[in-house]
Amino acid sequence: MSKLPIEDALPDLIDALRRTGRAVLQAPPGAGKTTRVPLAMLEADLCTGRIIMLEPRRLAARAAAERMAQTLGEPVGQTVGYRIRGDSKTTKVTRIEVVTEGILTRMLQSEPDLPGVGAILFDEFHERSLNADLGLALSLEVAEALRDDLMLIAMSATLDAGPVAELMGAPLVTSEGRSFPVETRWLDRPLPPKARKLDALVDLVVRAERDTRAEGGGILVFLPGEGEIRRAEGALNAQLPGDCTVRPLFGAMPFSDQRAAIAPVKTGRKVVLATSIAETSLTIQDIRVVVDMGQARRARFDPGSGMSRLVTERVTRAEATQRAGRAGRVAAGVCYRLWTRGEEGALFAYPPAEIEAADLTGLALELALWGADATDLAFLTPPPAGALAEARALLQMLGALDGANRMTDHGRALTALPLHPRLAHMLVTAGHAAASMAALFAERDPLRGAPSDLALRIEAMRDPKAFQRKRSYQVNFGVLERVRADTKRLRALTRTKGSDLSPAAMAALAYPDRIGQRRKGDAARYVLSGGKGVVMEDSDTLAAAPLVVALDTDGNPREARVRLAARISEGEVRALFADQIAWVDHCEWSKRERRVVARKRECFGAIALDDRIWKDVPPDAVALAMLDGVRDLGLRLDGAAARLAARVELARTDGAEMPDFSQDGLMATLEGWLLPMLTGVRSAEDWKRFDPLPALQAALSWDQTQTLDRLVPSKFVTPLGRKIAIDYDADGNPEIQVRLQEMFGVTRHPTSGGVPLKITLLSPAQRPIQITRDLPGFWTGSYADVRKDMRAQYPKHPWPEDPTQEDPTLRAKRRK
Repeated sequence: MSKLPIEDALPDLIDALRRTGRAVLQAPPGAGKTTRVPLAMLEADLCTGRIIMLEPRRLAARAAAERMAQTLGEPVGQTVGYRIRGDSKTTKVTRIEVVTEGILTRMLQSEPDLPGVGAILFDEFHERSLNADLGLALSLEVAEALRDDLMLIAMSATLDAGPVAELMGAPLVTSEGRSFPVETRWLDRPLPPKARKLDALVDLVVRAERDTRAEGGGILVFLPGEGEIRRAEGALNAQLPGDCTVRPLFGAMPFSDQRAAIAPVKTGRKVVLATSIAETSLTIQDIRVVVDMGQARRARFDPGSGMSRLVTERVTRAEATQRAGRAGRVAAGVCYRLWTRGEEGALFAYPPAEIEAADLTGLALELALWGADATDLAFLTPPPAGALAEARALLQMLGALDGANRMTDHGRALTALPLHPRLAHMLVTAGHAAASMAALFAERDPLRGAPSDLALRIEAMRDPKAFQRKRSYQVNFGVLERVRADTKRLRALTRTKGSDLSPAAMAALAYPDRIGQRRKGDAARYVLSGGKGVVMEDSDTLAAAPLVVALDTDGNPREARVRLAARISEGEVRALFADQIAWVDHCEWSKRERRVVARKRECFGAIALDDRIWKDVPPDAVALAMLDGVRDLGLRLDGAAARLAARVELARTDGAEMPDFSQDGLMATLEGWLLPMLTGVRSAEDWKRFDPLPALQAALSWDQTQTLDRLVPSKFVTPLGRKIAIDYDADGNPEIQVRLQEMFGVTRHPTSGGVPLKITLLSPAQRPIQITRDLPGFWTGSYADVRKDMRAQYPKHPWPEDPTQEDPTLRAKRRK
């Protein structure tokens, strides 16, 4: 066996494990850490128990086990074995066991002290899968509480390893690795916005094959998923030279086909079309050229399906570096990138942790089974609190958690199945008959261009070829083949017998929050039992259905479009969810009808199976609903109510302890001052006639009213003893209107709340003749001109030369 780059770091790694029992190993792709480190630990006799190594993918787990067994000259299942979903090769003498990440979680949940296990290696930890993060958090707690002898090692190709080393309290060991130089070739200019990226990639692969034909070696092409691989495969088979063998490579392929992609070809040149599965763990022999489309599929919470789905995103710089490195494993190579050098600066440095954006329902269930909250465990990235709360709410609806978020017996049954809790709940409840539905819902839609009706997919599952001949829709036979295989596997795991539930009823078990009721109107709009809204194409065969189960949508947060649904009857909904259906009193403001509407509804979540008028609705319920009407219609104060509010605000400005009677303050405190006075008000017309003055007056205490009258009086008392209402404008400025003669003898300008009154002086005919905020200044100033004009118009009324020395009057001059 030739010396691998990792060999130079192995002594430091073994020493760290002897000293602390923990280590973080950082080594570039191709250094040999996956196949060499477990064997080195075994050779050093570091532990007596089995060495468990986690791999994120089944193909990588199986390939790593086979490579290590080959190194030892043994068949798989002796010293080195593996356990993956649907396949296992181990014996009593197995010392190194390569497993996929979910299997470690099951081992820990089954026997937390991990009897017979001496060490756990987390390979490819830089991928930050949800299962790896959970597995490490649980393992750290086990090592702390139950197994201080348990060795823990995290191995990474590109991860910023400092934080994980700090989390584990482990020394960091780095292997520089060795690789041949790789020349990177970028596009000269960005692809046009509307360019077909897959067509551009095919052209780039053809060019790369032509440019590097003299150097030879295989070509590894990175694409995001199976669909793109299949389309590129067809195009390249037609365009590449005849001696080129095109091999697809993705996780859902049969192992025999995956092995064919990894193995060298006997003659000619091999072109491997792979997903990110080929970035790190796998060794594909004789690769000299890499062509990178620049996209990757990541697990993200898909609001359309209510579960995690793979979404297509741009690669990160770390991923692009790993991919390029595949061209330099055996000799100098070339990497072609389907983006420009300038575009590379916009790439993120590292891929995000799956825990930050994935569906956390499965994690919440595992935490409940473990008996801990997320805050109790050492997560490298803590799960978002909001997403975790939503996950727990769904689990309560499924009956997996009780009201205190504790695990139920039903929840324990769900954890035993390798399915999303939604689908596990359906399978446990409906039995064998639901296995095909669970397999179908876990896969992508096998039909392209078909209406949303689930019945079409079921018809295609029965006889795909006959369906293809009969229907015009495109059938994905690979998806249906996987559905059939998973159906057999799930039936073997299901103890309960089949039920007589319809496919729609089974779907409702998995998606109790997605039962949709058609809204009134011509458009096919539905309100879901979980409270969200969806819309269906008017031409869809289910568009007129009164009740559906929306199994998949486009995820639009405002109003998602349905992509897959099943028609369900009201009787089925009642039979399935009888314990969750209840009569609910609804008294609420209707913006459309502009009035309070009171109904009694028989509800399942947000949908109403029956709806009746609530005849004896209590007045306080109507008043409370009317508050929403006031918020909708707005608060308009005029007349005496507006004057009172302005006076209170002026007093507050002057430092008095008063309630906030500003527009915003009144709207924010409607429950306190308005609600008690809303009896009998239930429509926009009632509100229009409503006088808020008594409610405002009632909001002031007796002391506040006295203080208000003293500081900001509502009346001005003239020298003749008459009381005149003081108006207050929007800014709280006071003003009055008064006959000029009634102000004779006043030598100090009157004020209200410390603010000078705006006085409109009136003629004997009650017409404005002067506006002033300085009455003494008026007497000594412009009064003389006013006197000259007014004496001619009103000769019978007094117009003294010095009004400050005259008694106030409302009478005409006495006759002589």
